[in-house]
Amino acid sequence: MSGSAINVIETSDIPSDARLPTTHGEFRIRVFHEESTGYDHVCLTLGDMFGPDPVLVRIHSECLTGDALGSTRCDCGAQLDAALRQIQDRGWGCLVYLRQEGRGIGLHEKIKAYHLQDLGADTMDANLMLGHPADARDYRIGAEILKTVGITSVCLLTNNPDKVAQMRNLAINVVESMPIIAGVGKDNRDYLATKVNRMGHTIDSDSLNGD
Repeated sequence: MSGSAINVIETSDIPSDARLPTTHGEFRIRVFHEESTGYDHVCLTLGDMFGPDPVLVRIHSECLTGDALGSTRCDCGAQLDAALRQIQDRGWGCLVYLRQEGRGIGLHEKIKAYHLQDLGADTMDANLMLGHPADARDYRIGAEILKTVGITSVCLLTNNPDKVAQMRNLAINVVESMPIIAGVGKDNRDYLATKVNRMGHTIDSDSLNGD
């Protein structure tokens, strides 16, 4: 994670702020522009973010193949759906959608990594073989968006301990983390096992093995 400053803004006189009906229910959508990269990041909220309890939060990194195309090579699309559903079920929460495709290496490089995985590399080694970190994601922008919408204490929906550590280092009070296990199947079981065994993700063995 680099040390350069992160600056997010809501652009123009007409705010990028509207209601968003979805298959999971209605949310408020706000778009934040990251000046240093030119990326537009999304924040979906449900309810008042200033309640006494930690806000249920999912920080989700973009995955075109999983989120939009329904790929089962990963669990990203299923996690996105599960997070929106859990927020609606609770009646209060926030989802931040960050434009850092492919664990931060971009779509082009991610598909190269898929090619290497098709030849036998695991998801971690494929990134390393391409000269990238195993996980290049930077959650500073996510923390800034949470603070901008008034969130400082969260129940974080994640299986990733690095995400929890980064958010705490960024002055977000992670009161608890809650695993979000969805979409496990034959096409991604090895991928998820690598995340557990080599990257420290928390997925219980029964879920991973389909028991």
